Amino acid sequence: MKIKKKHILIATITIIIVLALLAFDVRLKIVQYTITSEKIKKPMRIALITDLHSCKYGMAQKTLIDAVDKEKPDMILLGGDIFDDEIPDDNTKIFLSAIAKKYPCYYVTGNHEYWSMRAHEMLDWLRAHDIEDIGGKTIRTSVNGNEICLSGLNDPDEARYTGEGAGMKAELGRAMNERDDTAFTMLLTHRPSFVNLYKDAGFDLVLAGHAHGGQWRIPGVLNGVFAPDEGFFPKYAGGFYHFDNGGEMIVSRGLARESTRVPRIFNRPELVIINISH
Repeated sequence: MKIKKKHILIATITIIIVLALLAFDVRLKIVQYTITSEKIKKPMRIALITDLHSCKYGMAQKTLIDAVDKEKPDMILLGGDIFDDEIPDDNTKIFLSAIAKKYPCYYVTGNHEYWSMRAHEMLDWLRAHDIEDIGGKTIRTSVNGNEICLSGLNDPDEARYTGEGAGMKAELGRAMNERDDTAFTMLLTHRPSFVNLYKDAGFDLVLAGHAHGGQWRIPGVLNGVFAPDEGFFPKYAGGFYHFDNGGEMIVSRGLARESTRVPRIFNRPELVIINISH
């Protein structure tokens, strides 16, 4: 009887240890999504990177850089909070310097760029390193033979911290007017919580971050416990969402690790890869 109880105790402790290791696992995860569109002639691949917060991914950011290189994206979309308002910029700059030499990179701000009170300095650095700031802009580009119309929204906190923001809603209205619907249209934004605006905007694909995957998850049961703007049990903490009136949205769970005051649970940081084909 004593031996049986001992085995049960060992098994219980083992299960607890395994669950704890899985729960607090913050190794980088690659998440793949597949989208089809009649507007796409040749398959293309997009890397969506959000919420790095200048966190460390190996020596000289090698883990994250190698992960991007392995996926061979045709373009990289940077969805805000790549810099942080407290952690020094070193890790962010090392990473961005490396990828900007290899891939077309497009950037929109998150709230932490503005909280730092150095947003102008950060954006100037991006432009100097051939990373295009598309906040409040719509551009037309060709990606692997496909015509792409890409619009970007600055984070709403721009107005609060710089006094220069035209307002996210105004930027969205302008993007709707300026885009070319004969091309595949994408909207890069930071916050998924404005989903009701995005649903009616008519873009083929909306890309966002910010929610950090709801911080704590129970995979298959609970998508997230708490996210900024959305509160408890956020619907748009991370994943793929299809709009009833057409269009789709992908929300990255982001890359934040040591920058978060509350640890991620069952919520590994992710690099999102989007495969788009005809």
